[in-house]
Amino acid sequence: MSANRPFALAIAGLDPSGGAGILADIKTFEQHNVNGFAVITANTIQTEDTFYEIQWTDLSFVIRSIETLFLSYKISVVKIGIVPSAHYLNRILSTIKLLSPTTQIVWDPVLKSTTKFEFLSINDYSDLDKILSKIDLITPNYNEIEVLYPGFISKKLWLQNEIPANILLKGGHNEKAIGTDHLFLKNEVFDLLPSDKKCSEKHGSGCVLSSAIASNLALNQTLYEACKNAKTYIEKYLSSTSTLIGYHHVQ
Repeated sequence: MSANRPFALAIAGLDPSGGAGILADIKTFEQHNVNGFAVITANTIQTEDTFYEIQWTDLSFVIRSIETLFLSYKISVVKIGIVPSAHYLNRILSTIKLLSPTTQIVWDPVLKSTTKFEFLSINDYSDLDKILSKIDLITPNYNEIEVLYPGFISKKLWLQNEIPANILLKGGHNEKAIGTDHLFLKNEVFDLLPSDKKCSEKHGSGCVLSSAIASNLALNQTLYEACKNAKTYIEKYLSSTSTLIGYHHVQ
């Protein structure tokens, strides 16, 4: 492995179609000249348009895998995808913070697949803020932010300084401004506007976007720069084909 490339870790599910999950993450890491590692939280049976089945990985196995990698490599950024519970997520986060407090963490809170299969249900909100405070950036869409923080938009919750993590609110489901993302940092809000590229819906686009952000953070970009440049990358990906599976190397 090149000594000039930073290390990033994807902790996510395995999608055999390669459009989403750790395969999409690793493809994205490679395009950004980042060395990518992967720990599988779940095995799935799916195609780009149909979800059939899932088998979750035992949490202790995931934790041991994370520990092995962190004891062997200096991992600067971790991207997390699907997890079955808040407890499962919290154990992962606590392990990372214990092993490497400076490692940045991006969580793509995939609560449902594009085919409406439900991965994670939030049953207990009492510890949610404590869990999310361990994360540097979460990347929900408009449906997911309302599950994590009911009334986030209507009540403008970000103005109350009670949100523990930075948020990139993806605009793919915002009918009032399709493609406009909003980056909520501690004291600032940035609007990331779409380009004029003709984009088509893609399976796993959220995975690609979050792993592109993680890649840029590994390359020492600021959070704003990482999100802005990741938006450029995802738009190229979304415009690469008219099908649900895109190309990661776009001329």
